Amino acid sequence: MDVARQFMHYTIEDIYNLPDGQRAELIDGELYMMAAPDRIHQKLVHFLDWTIGNYIHSKDGDCEVYPSPFAVFLNADNTIYLEPDISVICDKNKLTDEGCKGAPDWIIEIVSPSSRSMDYNKKLLKYGTVGVREYWIVDPKKQRITVYNFEQETVEEYSFQDKVRAGIYEDFEIDFSGISIE
Repeated sequence: MDVARQFMHYTIEDIYNLPDGQRAELIDGELYMMAAPDRIHQKLVHFLDWTIGNYIHSKDGDCEVYPSPFAVFLNADNTIYLEPDISVICDKNKLTDEGCKGAPDWIIEIVSPSSRSMDYNKKLLKYGTVGVREYWIVDPKKQRITVYNFEQETVEEYSFQDKVRAGIYEDFEIDFSGISIE
């Protein structure tokens, strides 16, 4: 890494000034370019968005589900800008025309080869310290779902053959055996 790049501090303006079609995330002044998701990734996003959205609708729930690209500004000074694959927000006061200002209640990230380190490390640390109640890492390559329930301070692992209970709801689980990732 060259010295000039090492001391570069990016801002939300740099995100907004990216060329059309280019996506990136911003964490503590560092810019992380995002690769286009593959078909399996998008299939999982669609399945989760549809399943969660239908559950919320069937219960006349107050929460809203947003698939990526959807902007999440985790702190007031906008030094963290993320586009989680799935964001569930229950406090409508956090929603603006730009996205979500503050921590969503539930975030799901689908691991891609280019996002593996971010999802398992940087994002886990950020989500766990800013008020996200629950964070799921869905890893198609390992066929594993890791559930971090920050309120209960638990971590559980499931396979793609399991039903996974959502911690922010008492009566909702997602049956991953219902989706083929071929």
